[in-house]
Amino acid sequence: MLRRRLILLLLLAGLASGAWWWFQRPLPVETVAVARGPAVEAVYATGVVEPLHWARVGPATRGRLTAVLVEEGERVREGQPLARLDDRQARAQAEEAEARARFAMEDLARTRALVGRDIATRAALERAERDARAARAAADMAIHRLDDYVVRAPADGVILRRDAEVGEVVDTPAALFWIGEPRPLRVTAEVDEEDIARVAPGQRALLRADAFPGRALEARVAQITPKGDTARKAYRVRLALPEDTPLLIGMTVEANIVLREEAAALLLPPSAVSIAPGQTGSGPRLGHVWLVQEGRLARREVRIGVQGARAFEVLEGLAEGDRVAAAPRAGFREGHAARALP
Repeated sequence: MLRRRLILLLLLAGLASGAWWWFQRPLPVETVAVARGPAVEAVYATGVVEPLHWARVGPATRGRLTAVLVEEGERVREGQPLARLDDRQARAQAEEAEARARFAMEDLARTRALVGRDIATRAALERAERDARAARAAADMAIHRLDDYVVRAPADGVILRRDAEVGEVVDTPAALFWIGEPRPLRVTAEVDEEDIARVAPGQRALLRADAFPGRALEARVAQITPKGDTARKAYRVRLALPEDTPLLIGMTVEANIVLREEAAALLLPPSAVSIAPGQTGSGPRLGHVWLVQEGRLARREVRIGVQGARAFEVLEGLAEGDRVAAAPRAGFREGHAARALP
């Protein structure tokens, strides 16, 4: 019995010695130094480039296009015909209504003559006057309706796009022409309702477009729509573009509306920071890092600001030059011996 206890004590002593040895053995840790660099806090949005002044133009009635009178890039004046629809049936109806109006006026003239000779009654005259007014109104309406078969420019501008070909049957929802001025341009973007409270006119926006890879384009917040879209949970934001922007009408862009810029912020790679779970909102977040100090691991709480794809901004908890684990492991323990690898 005594022998068994002695063996057990020796085993425990051996395990304790091994554990102490493992704990004291320096753990190689790849580290990265806290460095200074630029940090930008921004609100993300997507948008489309469009003219500041423009309009979609469509037909006022359903019909078949018989003529398209303008080309893309052509400058037009307000009221200028852009296209014509087949109006033969409507013109026939207008001619018939005009004929009825003339007949009613002739009938009114005859009735007046008969009343003057006491052959017709006053009631007959009033009825003839009503019929003449109704026929004239119907004829005027039919003639006015003929103008619905002509698509006209609502304002001066340039034909930015034409989606009309002779022979097509078009209806009122269709947009046959886009008319506007090529300059100035703007971006109409959508910002999530969670972020809109931090967006204000005058803020700078950085744009990225697939047509210009690697090129930074700029804009300014010009206007925020007061009422949001409840279905999309977003607000419309207008971004003014400079006169010399290379962007073209209809291009899609990604926009980062700059809220705050720091030229010399403390930065760490995202892999070095463990963000505490359960945090919501768009403000600073709490997390922790592992430092290697005097040959030991030390856990340090930090407050994180801007979270980018390549770097996190450290607001509190670290100083420039501190070396932290580049990719902390689950087995890290406070006070464990560590050897920093650059």
